[in-house]
Amino acid sequence: MESKKSKYDTNPLDPDFVKNAEAGRDNSGPETQEVTGATREIGSSANEDARRNIYSEAPTRRYDTVSPDAPYPSIFVPPTYSQPTPYQPPPAPYQPFEQRPTHRSVAGISLPEKWAMVLPYAPAYLGLVVALIELFLVPRKEPKVRFHAAQALALHLVIIVVQAFLGVVGAITDNRFGGNLFGTAATIFLIVSMFRVWKGRPHHIAPLGDLTQWFNGHIDPKNKS
Repeated sequence: MESKKSKYDTNPLDPDFVKNAEAGRDNSGPETQEVTGATREIGSSANEDARRNIYSEAPTRRYDTVSPDAPYPSIFVPPTYSQPTPYQPPPAPYQPFEQRPTHRSVAGISLPEKWAMVLPYAPAYLGLVVALIELFLVPRKEPKVRFHAAQALALHLVIIVVQAFLGVVGAITDNRFGGNLFGTAATIFLIVSMFRVWKGRPHHIAPLGDLTQWFNGHIDPKNKS
């Protein structure tokens, strides 16, 4: 008795398909035979030959300079660096004009070198005037004389400014002790400077270095040769 099909039966196959397929199978052909014996290699393709060559898949190399049998250089070889430059200590601080002044005549002022280097440090306004005269008359080929003239000029100007300031403070406070003390100390320092230069000892006032260089570079001598 054929089963009754409902509207939910969506099987597209014929119910008798399996039965008809079994009835129509052709079993007259030969059956599958099992292969016995060891397998043998029929042939190798180009890809298999390339796999056997350990250099075939290496990165591209220049074969005009490298032998094909040479191993490719490893990328993990550490790089080589050049030796660092040995540390060079900075030069010693500049010590200007350590040699003792001579008695030769200085160009431009016809004054012995020793006096031309010492007189700019004279106390009061004498040293200030001499320093200005030397900077305007002594040529640049006399670097020792011009250096001490410029340094003495800077020193005299600083002393004048500080004394003026202390004079104002003393007038306000009616106490001139600070101004008198500074004046005495400045005079002693100028005398010591004269003695050091006379003996040929290096005399470089570091706080006045920039001002000294400015005076020496901006005051042009009358005779520039």
